[in-house]
Amino acid sequence: MHKSLISVEHLSVHFQGADAPAVKDVSFSIEAGKTLALVGESGSGKSVTALSLLRLLSERQVHYPQGRICYQGEDLLQASEARLQQIRGNRVGMIFQEPMTSLNPLHTLEKQISETLRLHKGLSLNTCRERVIELLELVGIDQPAQRLNHYPHQLSGGQRQRVMIAMALANEPELLIADEPTTALDVTIQLQILELLQSLQQKLNMAILIISHDLNVVRRVADHVCVMHQGEVVESQPSRDLFAAPRHEYTRLLLAAEPEGMPAPLEDQATELLSTHQLKVVFEQSQGLFARTCRKHQAVNGIDLNLYRGETLGIVGESGSGKTTLALAILRLIRSQGEIRFKGKSISALKQKQLTPLRRQLQIVFQDPYGCLSPRMNIFEIIAEGLAVQGCHDEAEQTRLVCQALEDVGLPTDVRHRYPHEFSGGQRQRIAIARALVLRPELIILDEPTSALDRTVQKQIIELLRQLQQRYQLSYLFISHDLAVVKAMSHRVMVMQQGKVVESADTASLFAAPREPYTQQLLQAASVPAE
Repeated sequence: MHKSLISVEHLSVHFQGADAPAVKDVSFSIEAGKTLALVGESGSGKSVTALSLLRLLSERQVHYPQGRICYQGEDLLQASEARLQQIRGNRVGMIFQEPMTSLNPLHTLEKQISETLRLHKGLSLNTCRERVIELLELVGIDQPAQRLNHYPHQLSGGQRQRVMIAMALANEPELLIADEPTTALDVTIQLQILELLQSLQQKLNMAILIISHDLNVVRRVADHVCVMHQGEVVESQPSRDLFAAPRHEYTRLLLAAEPEGMPAPLEDQATELLSTHQLKVVFEQSQGLFARTCRKHQAVNGIDLNLYRGETLGIVGESGSGKTTLALAILRLIRSQGEIRFKGKSISALKQKQLTPLRRQLQIVFQDPYGCLSPRMNIFEIIAEGLAVQGCHDEAEQTRLVCQALEDVGLPTDVRHRYPHEFSGGQRQRIAIARALVLRPELIILDEPTSALDRTVQKQIIELLRQLQQRYQLSYLFISHDLAVVKAMSHRVMVMQQGKVVESADTASLFAAPREPYTQQLLQAASVPAE
């Protein structure tokens, strides 16, 4: 018999005022050097379970009516706050799901990572700095010494996630709790991070509790899997057995939720809607004494693309490859050089006042369904805002158009009086799509629209987007690091690296026989099957 490092026995968690428990009678154990995965849809209780292990949920929010959480034989539910502080960030590290909200925007990277080192190890300032540089290098942050004085907003989503991992690993914990540790990362970085965690696990004999909606990640790293549904563990099996022969109907549903299918074929006489020629974006960064010197970064370097009516062009590449910057340049939201043509007319030199009526035809859906909707506005106000900007002030007409947009995305019209915090991530993304759709655009740029969503919800959003494309002959620029989603959505795929296009082909050809080594590396890292 192997002795467990941590065991959870019949844990139940109630939120104050809720009728049903968020977590109900959950039990599992993790041995040193092993990885256990919790999987399930949003709201299934995965993160609540993980946060409960260190009692990170406020006692004013929840109460634990029953159960035990035994860490090396010590029941953490009975431990004092002082004892928990000795364990948190020292013997047990945690990678939180959303790095932008988990990192303090007012503190530098050096201060945030070194805080746990000084608190638990009492290291000197210089020793801390050396260790922080070592940790940043370990998780793949380039030029770590130059990054010490950077703030979270100066990093990409993937870089912020790496910083979170560096903080969690700072004191070489015995147990690492990783809540969606690779959600914001592209496939090659995701693979590097998973390999990093596995190598550190072997080196430190570290136990890992990983929470993920990405079943490819779970299959790759987990020794054992617990499937959660509505607060309960409905299935618990060794990873190999669960993926080979799932027992529970809900588990089979999750495994069957991989993106599939393809978009409807283009019309024979489809005309060109958008094109760019030698599009470039250069960012300038001041540095040195009194900011006298200027370093230039070529974020987008001479991009040529074209998009037809009713077509989806998938854009893939690593973080920092220029995908989002390209999209913002096409929408004329940032400065660029080169030519942008929409419906045969150049829009590169148009002034902002001339662009305003054009904005109705060019819309964008952003990556984060939580951050892109104002918490102070109800759903009607959020969706109708663009109508008012475009000159539609008649309240009855606004109501009609908003209700139509909600119906188009599969939401009941009476939700228009509610606020964003009352909706799940998938519902919020539908609201964001409705906001873009209400203006009846011809082109929608979708920037990582499914990355924060469970596989089952992703599948629903993909099917919704394909239906809307057919109904309204929409054209999409679809930006994503999830190649399985890109494969299901796109007619053609463009691969970017360091601001340039390295390969472009129709989807079937690119996935079946990628020509460029970089594309082959992306597909291999994602484990996307060829045709």
